[in-house]
Amino acid sequence: MSHPPVTDHGGNLGAARLRFPGAPEPWIDLSTGINPWPYPVPGLPADVWHRLPEESALNALATAAARYYGAPGPEHVAIAPGSQALIQLLPRLRPPGTVALRSPTYAEHALAWSATGHRVGPFTDLATADVCLAVNPNNPDGARIPPEKIIEAANCAAARGGWVVIDEAFVDVAPEISVADKAGTPGLIILRSFGKFFGLAGLRLGFALAEPALAARIRDAVGPWAVSGPAVTIATKALADTPWITATKETLANGAARLDALLANSGLRVTGGTSLFLLATHPDAPALYQRLGAAGILVRRFVINPTWLRFGLPPDEAAWQRLAEALR
Repeated sequence: MSHPPVTDHGGNLGAARLRFPGAPEPWIDLSTGINPWPYPVPGLPADVWHRLPEESALNALATAAARYYGAPGPEHVAIAPGSQALIQLLPRLRPPGTVALRSPTYAEHALAWSATGHRVGPFTDLATADVCLAVNPNNPDGARIPPEKIIEAANCAAARGGWVVIDEAFVDVAPEISVADKAGTPGLIILRSFGKFFGLAGLRLGFALAEPALAARIRDAVGPWAVSGPAVTIATKALADTPWITATKETLANGAARLDALLANSGLRVTGGTSLFLLATHPDAPALYQRLGAAGILVRRFVINPTWLRFGLPPDEAAWQRLAEALR
């Protein structure tokens, strides 16, 4: 059996269909950690499709993002076409130096910093690294860093001209550990993903939260009109939709509890995760991955630990039943 590359991301159904040509349709994609119950996209006025986003619309989105994330104000917000774009951009805003990265984690962070000449090392080098970087809660194991530890590290890094970059892609379901309210801390950069919690990954929208001067520098580097008019309009509404946000957090928590029980009853050991995904171990995880794939169910596997499998939430009752049957 061939192994996937280190950067084998979730959501690649095209590759899965080639790998498992006899699998039944439709596929159930549990490999991404994206909310399977997306925000209902509202009807859009025609001009968002044929006009560039107005400055007023971008300001409204920055204001909505600051309110939802808890940042001090819109001047702390930089808007980008996805948090991945920011992951690629940030290493280019510093001269090559040392990066302390908590791992294992989302592989694109190390790749982006290494590709631009930075030396990426272990998270134990906090006291001397030019940049300290972590995903909180972590992907794929859901491990958490207390907010006070992050701010302490940021203050230490800022004193030597360094940065602390915290990727909060999955923190919508664990807002108590977010440091977005501390976005004014010198040297602290917080990355937020819109697509995961709101289930609209195809919209390609992300945010960097930082002190105003640093946020402005990121905005300048992103450039004008980087985000589409439809994305601006949809996200501005979604970020302010408190009833939907509250109900969705409860729905996701209930789904994660049900998935936890199903995996445990099927012989897997859940070792971590969030309300959007669970990481489990199984002594014969490669064979289980194959069995699930043959049943048209895609989960995440990991080169770094072949006993790991990561599961997202099934979108409907039929998917729950297919998963239960494949795991049985």
